[in-house]
Amino acid sequence: MANLGQFTKDPPIKPASPKTTNDEIKNLREAIQELSNQRYVRIHNSIPKMMGFQLLRGLAFGLGSFLGATIIVSSLVYLLSFIDFLPVIGDWARQISEMIKK
Repeated sequence: MANLGQFTKDPPIKPASPKTTNDEIKNLREAIQELSNQRYVRIHNSIPKMMGFQLLRGLAFGLGSFLGATIIVSSLVYLLSFIDFLPVIGDWARQISEMIKK
């Protein structure tokens, strides 16, 4: 079994020289520039685009929730309609099943 302590130790921190600090800043600027060019970031930089994206996202979430709940509830009612040993639940589920079939 591996020694888990070896993964939790931080590497020793070496003082950065001015040359490496400038290189790190240059690399950070390049990384930020690459992130700024990503489509997701560009959409969120524009308020109308962001609102349109969020509207479509909300519509898709609402439709998916509605369809999922409809499938689950109708399946549950269908299965409950076969229960005969509990007269109250069986009759109630059978009535709902007949209303759905109409």
